[in-house]
This record gives sequence, structure tokens and C-alpha cells, in this order.
Amino acid sequence: MSDAPKSAAIGDYVLAESVGYLISRVRSTMWNMVTQHTTSELGITSTQASILFMLAVGKCLTAADIAREYGIDASAVTRLIDRLEKRGLLSRVRSEEDRRVVRLALTDAGHATAEKIPAIFTRVLDNLLTGFTPEEVGFLKSMLRRILSNSCDPSVAPLLGGNDKPGTSLR
Repeated sequence: MSDAPKSAAIGDYVLAESVGYLISRVRSTMWNMVTQHTTSELGITSTQASILFMLAVGKCLTAADIAREYGIDASAVTRLIDRLEKRGLLSRVRSEEDRRVVRLALTDAGHATAEKIPAIFTRVLDNLLTGFTPEEVGFLKSMLRRILSNSCDPSVAPLLGGNDKPGTSLR
């Protein structure tokens, strides 16, 4: 251990007051809670469940789409897809238009599993947002969208409209 004095920046930095740290902890806590449910109820990890969900809603259609969406390398995506394919939840389908492109398709079992995932997401968020008013949830989503907007990442543009449909869950 070094006897060198801590810099003022490190000594003054309070993790509990860091927005970045708090967002990271919320994400980690939420993901761990989702994993507990998906593992016990579906026999898959939260990442695997999320991939099935993204395929079901048409957000990700290829391994490259998944890698971009999750910010993980192609080899990790390949391993995830291999596991899901081995479990019979998805299949790889070569494109008719461009044989170089391999699309991912949910099997019937994959669709059945994907149908159960929104309820898990909703239960976890309902738990984490206990005590929040609908207005507070709306404000939280608005602030998160502003953070995404400030990132100048063009891939987040579809999230910035705030197109919450009337009568849908605020979670």
C-alpha cells in the first residue's frame, strides 16, 4: 500500500453522490433481480432472456445487431447464440437475398419463452419502483432519455421520442 497522499479529486469523490455510480448500481441490481427470475422460471440467464426478447420484438435480427445493442464482442455473442440454439430456443437462418448474412429466428419454444419475459421485467421494475407515483416514473424516464440524448449516439434516437402509449405500463 502506498504512503503517497490521495489526490484531492479522489479524496473528495463520494460514490453515493455519483450519478454514474448510482445508475450503474441500479442497472446491476435490476439485472441481478431479472437473472434470479429468469433462472428460476425459465432456466436461462437474464442476458439470454433479453436476447430472446429483442429477437421477438424485431430489435435485433443478427448476431452483429446483438453485439452492437449490448456492447459485447462478437465471440461472446456467438457463445450466447450457441447456448440458445442448443436449447432449441432459436435457430440461425441464412438470408435468401445475401448468403453471407445469417439471421436469427426464434423457434416455437423460443417464442413461448419470449412471451414470458415482459412479465418478469415488469415484476422487477414494479418492485424497484415501489412508492413512485406515475408522474415520478414519467419524470425518471424523461431524465434518462435526456442523458441518452446527450450521448449523441445515433442508435438511441428511437428511444428519445417518449412514445408511451396510453394504457401501457409506465414501467
